[in-house]
Amino acid sequence: MTYFKRHIFFCLNQRENGEDCCANHNAKAGFDHCKSRVKAEKLAGPGGVRVNKAGCMDRCAGGPVAVVYPEAVWYTYVDESDIDEIVESHLKNGVVVDRLVLPESVGR
Repeated sequence: MTYFKRHIFFCLNQRENGEDCCANHNAKAGFDHCKSRVKAEKLAGPGGVRVNKAGCMDRCAGGPVAVVYPEAVWYTYVDESDIDEIVESHLKNGVVVDRLVLPESVGR
């Protein structure tokens, strides 16, 4: 057994050179909402879910992005309802939210 059952990382990178980045797409709000939902659902902690900030994950064109491990599923999201769906479906029940999966071809 691993320390956490699932780990979700949110890119919060802010590019100083004016290039598009996740921070320009309200990524911090998505992170904050996910963290509060995971706590409210009592999913946080050892054996549960860990919500973490990350720097650039090099998938900027799909931003904002988050990735769930150990499944290595990359998501893009628009609003709190998308985050709610990721928490309920994937983080809580292990079911990937197909409509939010970031296509493999999307990079920087």
